[in-house]
Amino acid sequence: MDMYQSPYMGLPGISTEELAFLQQATLGLTDDQKKYFYMAYTGKRKSPQDVLIFTLIGFFGVAGIQRFLLGQIGMGLLYFFTGGFCLIGTVVDLVNHKTLALEYNQKMAFESFNIAKLGN
Repeated sequence: MDMYQSPYMGLPGISTEELAFLQQATLGLTDDQKKYFYMAYTGKRKSPQDVLIFTLIGFFGVAGIQRFLLGQIGMGLLYFFTGGFCLIGTVVDLVNHKTLALEYNQKMAFESFNIAKLGN
């Protein structure tokens, strides 16, 4: 991978925090491991815009769908059965959708890093 052109710049909705985290996370990887990391990570990553769209769907439809998208099944069920904590939790998720996506993506980067290290 070319060090002057990051392949992560093409990811939809990538923030500077996420880009810096990914560059730091892949420092010790070989080029083949970086390619494997990139493939694994892009398959698992969630865009902040996707989280926002699913939160809006939850706001006007099925509450908690954004939490299911992020793999938080327990919170998704809690949101579903309480109407998104009477819509308060859904409004908080609307405001914090970028943070929710970043936290999820950091977990997926850690998983992808471990997969890349074990793969080669």
